[in-house]
Amino acid sequence: MSIVVSGIRSTGNLHLGNYFGALKNFLKMQEENDCFFFIADYHALTTHPKPVDLEGGIRQVLAEYLASGIDPEKATVFIQSDVPEVCELYLLLNMNAYIGELERTASFKDKIRKQPENVNAGLLTYPVLMAADIIIHKANHVPVGKDQEQHLEMTRKFARRFNTMYGVDYFPEPDAYNFGKELLKIPGLDGSGKMGKSEGNGIFLFDTPAEIRKKVMRAVTDAGPQSMDETPSEPIKNLFTIMEVVSDPSTLQYFKEKHASCEIRYGDLKKQLAEDIIKVTEPIRERITDILADKTYMAKVVKQGAEKARASASKTVHEVRQIIGYRPI
Repeated sequence: MSIVVSGIRSTGNLHLGNYFGALKNFLKMQEENDCFFFIADYHALTTHPKPVDLEGGIRQVLAEYLASGIDPEKATVFIQSDVPEVCELYLLLNMNAYIGELERTASFKDKIRKQPENVNAGLLTYPVLMAADIIIHKANHVPVGKDQEQHLEMTRKFARRFNTMYGVDYFPEPDAYNFGKELLKIPGLDGSGKMGKSEGNGIFLFDTPAEIRKKVMRAVTDAGPQSMDETPSEPIKNLFTIMEVVSDPSTLQYFKEKHASCEIRYGDLKKQLAEDIIKVTEPIRERITDILADKTYMAKVVKQGAEKARASASKTVHEVRQIIGYRPI
């Protein structure tokens, strides 16, 4: 079974939500499936990053993937721009993607509202490039979050449209890979919502202990429980949820009991939570630092990943060209 993991844009960094959410499951997936993990640096161009930021972002995310346990010997780990075949398939799919359906996507509407000064063609055709990323490897499943469900449905539509137009049964219509109860949703430190970079409420795997302590101590709380056995507010539930994945069960139980008896001191809770997060992230941060320093190893991973990804992608593009009618004269 082929699985394509839609890559993290190279301007992003992995945070606790990524690690305890999808990444833990990715590690299981690579043991049982033919997995493609990639860094979506073409997608990052919609925000016009500076060259130094783009290059640094690619290296950082690659190191974080590897330090988190993605194994280039078990899965195909590559950089999107190292596979030029995806651009050709993107072009071919664009010919059968219609402006009306692209303008109706929720992500495009959201982007033009947030960045009206930068409504570029890449934003409009983002779902087409995402579709090319997926179906170029004949993927059967794609792990996606709620915010990407519409894009996956459009991928299915583009695959189906190609098959129908040319009277073939070539591209599979990929399904969402649902982790179910295994997928943890890690909340942010701002009292609501999920952890994320754009929300400014995240703790990143590359954060130093000092940065983590500062962020956690600034986390939103409340005025404290006013009566015995009072249900924790949303901000406190969020802190307990994070503690559930990084702390010893007895530690979590201790603070829950202190909350129930109106004896909790949020400062103590935050200090303990920060130290428990550091215990989880510091070994990963050290591995990230080591990998970033080993340019030979990173170059080897990138070269190997590009070769494996291009072998898959070039076969698809060659066959697609034949189906469309681009054949030797």
